Amino acid sequence: MLLSLNWLREFVPYEGSAEALGAKLTMLGLELEDIQRPYGEISDIIIGEVVECERHPDADKLSVCKVNVGSELLNIVCGAPNVAKGQKVPVATIGVKMPEINGAGGFVIKKTKLRGQESCGMICSKRELGLSNDHSGIYVLPADSKIGSKLVDFLNLNDEILDISITPNRADCLSILGLAREVALAYNLPLTMPKMPNFEEYLSDEKVAINIQDPKLCPSYLARILSGVKVAPSVDLIAQRLQAVGVRPISNIVDITNYILMELGQPLHAFDLSKISGNTINVALAQEGEKFTALDGQTYTLKSTDLTIRDSERAVALAGVMGGQNSEVGDSSTNILLECAVFNPSIIRKTARRLALHSESSYRFERGIDQVNSRFALNRAAALMCQYAGGKVLKQEQGYESKAFVPAVSRFRVQKAVDLLGVELKTEFCENTLKQLGCQLNKVNEAEFNVTMPSWRHDLEREVDLIEEVGRVYGVDLIPPTLPSIPQFLNKDTSSIDAGAKDFAFLMRLRTWASGSGLNEAINYSFVGHKDLDTFNLAQAGRVSIKNPLNAELDVLRTDLMPGMMNSLRENLAQAGTSVRLFELAHCFEASSDSETTVKEQSKMAILLYGTRSSQSFGHSEADCDYFDIKGYVENLLCFLNLGQAEYKLNSTHSFLLPAVEVSLSGQQVGIIGQIKTEIADQYHARKAVWVAELNLEVLAKLSAKTTILFKALPTYPAVKRDITFICPLGLKYSELYSAVVALKRPLLEHIEFIDVFSPDGKNERNLTVRLTFRHAEKTLKDTDVDKERETIVNAIQKTLGLSV
Repeated sequence: MLLSLNWLREFVPYEGSAEALGAKLTMLGLELEDIQRPYGEISDIIIGEVVECERHPDADKLSVCKVNVGSELLNIVCGAPNVAKGQKVPVATIGVKMPEINGAGGFVIKKTKLRGQESCGMICSKRELGLSNDHSGIYVLPADSKIGSKLVDFLNLNDEILDISITPNRADCLSILGLAREVALAYNLPLTMPKMPNFEEYLSDEKVAINIQDPKLCPSYLARILSGVKVAPSVDLIAQRLQAVGVRPISNIVDITNYILMELGQPLHAFDLSKISGNTINVALAQEGEKFTALDGQTYTLKSTDLTIRDSERAVALAGVMGGQNSEVGDSSTNILLECAVFNPSIIRKTARRLALHSESSYRFERGIDQVNSRFALNRAAALMCQYAGGKVLKQEQGYESKAFVPAVSRFRVQKAVDLLGVELKTEFCENTLKQLGCQLNKVNEAEFNVTMPSWRHDLEREVDLIEEVGRVYGVDLIPPTLPSIPQFLNKDTSSIDAGAKDFAFLMRLRTWASGSGLNEAINYSFVGHKDLDTFNLAQAGRVSIKNPLNAELDVLRTDLMPGMMNSLRENLAQAGTSVRLFELAHCFEASSDSETTVKEQSKMAILLYGTRSSQSFGHSEADCDYFDIKGYVENLLCFLNLGQAEYKLNSTHSFLLPAVEVSLSGQQVGIIGQIKTEIADQYHARKAVWVAELNLEVLAKLSAKTTILFKALPTYPAVKRDITFICPLGLKYSELYSAVVALKRPLLEHIEFIDVFSPDGKNERNLTVRLTFRHAEKTLKDTDVDKERETIVNAIQKTLGLSV
């Protein structure tokens, strides 16, 4: 699409450069291909006045003129028959290079002699300037032309043309108006529609009967009748604008239809009414094998799938593609039938491609026309024809809309746009953007709208289309690039991330965490023995027995991971293992009548700790693992999954743990931790405490999927740590102390960490040691600042919980 900057400025008051506009449109998805200056070759042509004009003494067809160009008086020999004294004319002075037109021209003006008379320039015709094909004489300018000024400035030809690449979905941008809407949107400028010139109407009984065979193929067919027009060359403004955007001027009537096509995007066609048989227009399919001669002079064989415009006898146009020679407007035409229709895009596309007959009209019909705006385009074209070709317009409009336009309606949610685009958007910005796009909004609530799409945007149908528009206006270049997480797939089809792939990705995250935490993965059979389940006091109900087991010891599907984990522990102990760290990710099975397979599977994770806490190296004690170690692993995993602080509740009736602690998040139990009962551990040759945790992965996965990751800058200034030991009653939980400190919301307190617990002999109390981390975001803390904060926290805890330090 060629966009004239001067033409555009009649719609929007854009004052920037063509380069800046091209860059802006490119970021909006309308890529700039090139910037052209169609009249740049005549930028040095100036306006002069013929002050003397006499016949050449030695040539009958030449005139010797003296031309005032403002700075000097030039002697010029001219061969045009219409040159005369007093005329304002375009002049090419010495050194000016003439434009190359159809292989001619391209020479530089030099001082020369013609039949003995000196000539120091050239008086130009329209053809020599590339303004039209008229070479009957020199171009005589209006009397108010300023001597010595540039011709392009006087004629407003100092224009720049942007070659914009339009994607197939943006049919609305195939016009000056459509691109003006984009410019108004990009720069928040007002959009001004072209004015409707005054035109004379008349009343008459004259009427054209219009019949539409199938409303699906032609939703609208409107027409106006004009009488008394005079076909002639177009005025300079229309001809030059059409030339600038690559359209060849033909005549005032045809040029105006092309002018409206480029300006408003609505294809029109003018018929010579005297050539329409029976004053009848039928929009109907062609007859199979019918012959049709188009305006290009070629004869085409039509099929019954081609849509035609017919009079009472024959086809007079290929609908939406090209008119016919049998109804062409010629120099003698006085009465015009001006057609403005909307056709089904698919049928126009098929005809144009089959016949290899593409036109500016078919190009737009194939992509969709603004049906609502078609009546305005028709009336504006009729008014321009009256203004520049004379005549009158029949008051009565012909034709009708056989199928009314129904706009698409969709909801728009601001949060949905934020989620899809990955940037924070204000409701006000979204609302203003949609309104500037031409949408009508009906507010449902503060962040949701019911949106009626504009008639010219056929590509807007769904909520995601509106979100794309908001993102386009926000600026695709302003949306930060974020690499997506790519899970590993078990199959080759990676077209969609199904539930199985998501589960696999979650399991891989857990394996990464576990191996990084120093745990070794155990892989056990899904089969265990009833004897193993009985050892762990697991319920008989829900077990799935194997009819043909591999051996007598593997005759049931496991209902818990712990029998398999303890078997792995026994194998490690048999190999002289003294410190065992194991984890397993696997399914447990339970009979269920609701399942299609009669078996319900549940994903679980088991962690097992046994033996010394650390390897025997300098700085580490030889203490064995205890409750705090297994709890630390669970807390670290929950932190890794960004699930926050868990709640812990003692369970003294568990089947194989003593003690047992239930782990809950957001009111949902996610697992249990504790020590394997001694009598059970003995059967697996364990001589020390065995600490285990079992977590429900399905619950963890759902909770993890709901989390939102937030990022903050790394701290700049150092932290200061203070340890405090609180003397607490035996019944006080650490979680109560933690919650009390957090509730203080001290601005410098960054982190609370449990360090140690000590229970003095003979006293009904225990000492809880916590480490408080303080940090200021903008400066380095002083000891006095930290001591003051520490004292404030201690005093507050003493008041709320009655503790001492």
